[in-house]
Formats: sequence, structure tokens, C-alpha cells
Amino acid sequence: MKRAITTVFATALLLVGCDEAGDGQTGDAAPAPPPVVTVATPLVEEIIDWDEFTGRFEATEDVIVRARVTGYVDEVHFTDGEMVEQGQLLFTIDPRTYQADVAAARAAVSSADAARRLASDELERLEGLTLGRTVTQAQLDQAQQARDAANAAVDAARAQLARSELDVEFTQVKSPISGRISDSRVDVGDLVIGDANPTELTRVVTVNPVYFSFDLSERDFLGYQRSRNTGEMANARDGLVVVEVQLSDETEWGRAGAIDFVDNVVDDGTGTIRLRAVIPNDDDAITPGLFGRLRLPGSPRYEAIMLPDTVILSDQSRKIVFVLDENNVVQPRLIRPGPRDQGMRVIREGLSPDDRVIISGLMRVQPGITVTPEEGQVTRDQAAMPQ
Repeated sequence: MKRAITTVFATALLLVGCDEAGDGQTGDAAPAPPPVVTVATPLVEEIIDWDEFTGRFEATEDVIVRARVTGYVDEVHFTDGEMVEQGQLLFTIDPRTYQADVAAARAAVSSADAARRLASDELERLEGLTLGRTVTQAQLDQAQQARDAANAAVDAARAQLARSELDVEFTQVKSPISGRISDSRVDVGDLVIGDANPTELTRVVTVNPVYFSFDLSERDFLGYQRSRNTGEMANARDGLVVVEVQLSDETEWGRAGAIDFVDNVVDDGTGTIRLRAVIPNDDDAITPGLFGRLRLPGSPRYEAIMLPDTVILSDQSRKIVFVLDENNVVQPRLIRPGPRDQGMRVIREGLSPDDRVIISGLMRVQPGITVTPEEGQVTRDQAAMPQ
């Protein structure tokens, strides 16, 4: 029995030894194939560098409508917040007192004109008597003074009539500009004052076009000035610089305008200079007082090399991309990125248009390894689009 157990154990050891020997005969596992990555040349397009600024929209015309005569409000002729036209009637102030003043002024003009005619007739009569030497020079001088005084009285009466008629006209308060009106500050029956401290009646602002005001730093301003002097950039003071703006809830630069004003001094407190652009507001989406963003051309048009941000890696403060050499070996390339342009990153230095940049599969590579490339394409719509 012991001999049988010993034989079985020996047989088992022999079988194990055979298995181990068999494993050794198969050799090591086959090496993994090179990782597959997508490569593409950078996108090359003509672009303009844009500088962005925050500013505020303003009305091109902003008028506080005030009373010019004193009286009680008879009627309000508009609806709060509506659009009004230049010359449209807004308020009527009780005109009866001023109409009575006009009637009195007209009577005064008639009286003064009658007195002037009498004085003129008397002067002519005395001048006729002078030929017969029956009138002294003193009498003639006195008649001439009377006639001159009568003429002055007529002029004064007519001036008072014009003033009275003007007061009647001021009882019809009309809009000085076209635009959107605010609410009425007074109601029918309120007393309004038209003297040195006139009553505010309402406010009217234009809404199309509108201004966009923003501040430019001294350093940026000097850069634009030098570019203008060398002819690389247009002169903002001539209204030739085109800008684009967007509201705070907009993502696209769909509103274009032009610089129409550059201030004549740099603010010594902030070190900035104020600029202003004129922006169309055809869709009535812009209300004066809103904040917005403006972008201003910061360079002439040039050919730029661009990549999506997703292929740019950070090594502490440095930025790198992975490129392939002629043997498909991964090489790190130090670059200097620039501004963004419609989702793409401008590459200032470090790349040429013919470089093959890895745009997909970055997690599977490291410097110095050989990879299997698949050709792709860099576009604005899709950073990596395999062919």
C-alpha cells in the first residue's frame, strides 16, 4: 500500500515538472503594438487680434423736459414709456393767463404805433414850417426826440408782444427729440414752475443708435497711437475703426459699430482715456445704462497658427504640445500661446504650419515612444475630426 502511494505521488511530481517545462518552452508574451493617435497640422487662417473692454451703453441724446412757464397742468398727451417723435405734444399748461397777456401786449403795440404816427406827423409839420423860419431849432429838436421816443415805445411794445406769444407757445410742451419717453413726473392739476428752478416734467432718450463708452489704459492707448502713426491701424478719431459689442447675456459678437470719439486728455487719476463707439440698435434690445463688452482690433490682419486648447498641455508655467517626427516618434514642443479667436488658441511661437500635432490620444503617449498615427483635421467646428 505504501509503495502504491509513493508511486502516485512521484507520478504527480513528474506531471507538474512537465507542465513547468512546457510553460518555459512557450517563451515571453508578445510586446504591445504602438498606441494609435490622431495627428493633424495646425489650423492656419487670416485673423485679427481683438482687445476686449467693459463699458456702458448710453443714449446719443438724453433730454430732461422741464416747464418753461408757470401754471397748472391741463393735459398729459402721452403714455408712459412709449416712443415719441420730435415735436410731439406732451403736456398742456393752462394758457389763459398768457393769452390775456398777448391781448394786452397787442393793445399796447397799437397804442404805441398810434403815438408814433402822431409824433411823426408833428415832426413833418414842423419841418415844413422851418422853411418859413417860423419854427425854432429847439422846437424841431424836441419834435425829433418825441418821434424817436415813440419809435422806441413801439419796439418795446412789439418785444413784449413777442415775449407774451412765446409764453403762450411754451404752454404747449413738445418733445425736443425723437426717442423713448419716461413716465410723467406731474399729473393734471399740478402746479409747475418755469422760473430759475423749473419743474421736471419727464425725460426722453434716443434708442437708435446708442453710444458705448469705455476706458482705454495709457499703455494700450500708446500702442494704438504708434500703430496708427506707422499706418498699420486706422485712425480712431476719423471714425474708421470698426468694433463689435455684445450684451451681458450674449455669447456671439453680432453687433458692429465704429469709434466716433476719443477724448483729448488722459485722466490723471486713473491713467485711462475715454473712447466712445456708435452702435446700431435696430432690434431695440439695448437700453441706455446697460453694461456690455466691446472688442477693438488690436492688430492688422495676419496669418495665424491655431490649435484647440484641449491639445495644449501645461508643464508648470510652460505650455507644450506633442508632435511627431518623420519616424512617428513623440516629441514635446514648447510653445507660446496667444489670445483665443472663436474657440481656437493662437500659437505665437513654437509651431510651423507643417508640424504634425497629436490632437487625440494624448493619454496614451509619452515623449520618445513610437506611435501609429491616424490623420485628422483641426477645424473651428470640431477640434479633431478624423478623415
